[in-house]
Amino acid sequence: MRGQISIRVAWLILALAIFTYLFGLDSRFAPKNGDEYVYMHITRMTAEAQTWLPLQSALEGMQNTKPPLLFWQGIATAGWGNHWSLWNLRWPSVLYTGLTAFFLFLAVRRFTRDWRTGCLAAFIWLSFFASYRYGRPFLTDPPEVFWLTLPFFALLYWGRAAFESKWLFPFCAAGCFGIAFLYKSFAYVVPVCLALSLWYWRFRHRSITQVMRSDGLKIIGIGILALAIFSLWFVIDPEPAAVWREFVVGENAGKFEIRNFAYLQDLLWGGDSLWMLLVAFLANTGLFIFVLLSTLAQSWRERHRSSMEEVLLWLLILAFLLIFSLPSQRSGRYLLPVMPAVAALIAIHWNRLPLWGFQLALLLELLIVLAFVWFGWNLSWPFAFWHWVLLAAALGTVLIGLWRREATKLSALVSSFIACTLLASSLGPLESQLGRYSPATIAAIENQDVWVPCDYRAKDEEYRLLMPGARIHGYQQDAAHNIAKLSSQYPLFAVHSSPAEQLVLCEGCKIIGQRSEMRARQSEDEILAILLGQINQNLFVNEYLIAAPAVDLPTSLRLKEACR
Repeated sequence: MRGQISIRVAWLILALAIFTYLFGLDSRFAPKNGDEYVYMHITRMTAEAQTWLPLQSALEGMQNTKPPLLFWQGIATAGWGNHWSLWNLRWPSVLYTGLTAFFLFLAVRRFTRDWRTGCLAAFIWLSFFASYRYGRPFLTDPPEVFWLTLPFFALLYWGRAAFESKWLFPFCAAGCFGIAFLYKSFAYVVPVCLALSLWYWRFRHRSITQVMRSDGLKIIGIGILALAIFSLWFVIDPEPAAVWREFVVGENAGKFEIRNFAYLQDLLWGGDSLWMLLVAFLANTGLFIFVLLSTLAQSWRERHRSSMEEVLLWLLILAFLLIFSLPSQRSGRYLLPVMPAVAALIAIHWNRLPLWGFQLALLLELLIVLAFVWFGWNLSWPFAFWHWVLLAAALGTVLIGLWRREATKLSALVSSFIACTLLASSLGPLESQLGRYSPATIAAIENQDVWVPCDYRAKDEEYRLLMPGARIHGYQQDAAHNIAKLSSQYPLFAVHSSPAEQLVLCEGCKIIGQRSEMRARQSEDEILAILLGQINQNLFVNEYLIAAPAVDLPTSLRLKEACR
């Protein structure tokens, strides 16, 4: 059959997946969400306070933005801040992601009785760009996805024994859900209990009466016990009122506030509409977006002969889609826990899926590879030799998949991993001397107050990685090119300059260090210029660390923190 996987190929793809997820794990430019620096800030300040609770933060209204388990995890792996690095904060996320893939493999292999389908399900899920983007950084998503999906994997693995269990499965499921809530939010009790209800309903041959008689108390008990586990936060936190105000009311209830128009208008139009949620759900698959569309069509055509497990997977997806279409703030990120189910469905239909979805995935990959080639050609960066080897391997994989029909499906899968690795290697030079201050510069600013530009909250946490030992403060990003203004306010600061411009030093100022940095939030004109090949001057800046003559820092500036 086309795209059939052998045991040797399975081991090779596994090795590629492991390499992809570990390569560049400590990079500042790894795909992520801006929440990571906020979580790093809370973790660092809590560790510095030498306490587990209450959580500490200098960010206004964000002391209890998430439950404590993620921050405790960071405190433990970073040794109370003594081993502070992105690697130490992120490796548990990769472990959680790997465990999710492993249990997905076990569940799918069990109910399909085919190890190949199990391997495909795990590999497909890992190849999704959303899995790569959110499954590696220091975020709540990796543990959340693991603990929320584990009970559903158990039902798929043990089948009738788990469904009929009166005590063991309900208690274990409640424990898993409770841990997930302590990582992310108690609000997940609604979609998981709805999904469980639908699963029991399908298991009981679509009999609501039978579900209410045999399983109703189990489902209610699972939800109550999971919420009780989450409620331990209120019991052990010295400031439960702050938890209620900031997390329950602000973080959760706030997602139902009307954002732009009336609720129904927001539901049907705009960036937070139901349609954008569906688009985001499809986009979570990355290059496999057209493969998912073909799977939807294939599954619908075969709906009358679908296995019970396939129906259960669709019910899980529909439960989350339904519940997370209700808040006024809708995001594809809320649907990450059902992406393993999506991968399983693609794997189930793999051999019967038409080639067009995979061919479109390969064409998208070809565009990405050509973009990376063009990117590297227009930059005079010292790329490592293996970066060009990766580009050649990616191009070869795509061309083989487009040329040989029997290799199309596996080539699309492999190229998804290579695309992620290319993304990391393309910015690799910024993680070397090009994008970092020299050891002499770092030594010179140790225990010094340094002001850096901030364009989003907690951006200073990134600079703490670049300037270990310095006391970091933030100023508004729009002043980053105004060296005259900065030198009149701060004795030691970072300033930005276009690579095409010559930095004009202020009188008496001295350059302490220099590095290159990637810019964010380009204008439309700058984006157009980048597409025309003017990459260096529009996508990057030179950052200089400047020592100015002694200034009397105003109290207002001393207390003001733009990163907060």
